[in-house]
Amino acid sequence: MTEIKSFADTNVWFYSLTEQDIELKEKAENLIYQNRKTICLSTQVINELCTNLIRKASFNESGIKQLIARLYFDYEVVELNEEILLSASDLRARYPFSFWDGLIVASALSADAEILYSEDMQNDFMVEDKLKIVNPFI
Repeated sequence: MTEIKSFADTNVWFYSLTEQDIELKEKAENLIYQNRKTICLSTQVINELCTNLIRKASFNESGIKQLIARLYFDYEVVELNEEILLSASDLRARYPFSFWDGLIVASALSADAEILYSEDMQNDFMVEDKLKIVNPFI
C-alpha cells in the first residue's frame, strides 16, 4: 500500500506545539504522528510557525533553534525558490488564493503532496487535479 504524501500548513504545527486549545492540539498531534513518514512543510511554514510561537506562545530562541533543527531532521522541508515563487503567482491568477496561501499551495505541489492540511483554505478544494485541501479540524 502506497502512503499518501501530505503537506501541513502552519496552523497544524502551531496547534501541535501549544496548549492553547487541547482538542486542536490532540487533532494536530495525531495528524502529524499518523503521517510522520510522508508529511512535509516548507521554509515559509517554519518562518510563520516560529514567529507565532515567539509572539503567541512565549517560545524563547533556544526553543526555536531546537524546533528548527528537529523539523529539518524529522521531515522533508521544501525550500522556497524561483520555481515555487513563479508557480505561486500562476496559481493566484487561476485560484482565489492570497499571496501567502499561493506559496503554501505551490510548495505542496512542488513536493508532490496529494493532501494539504490547512484550516485557512477552503475544505475539499482541489488544485490542479493533484492536491486536495483538507481542514483537519472540522
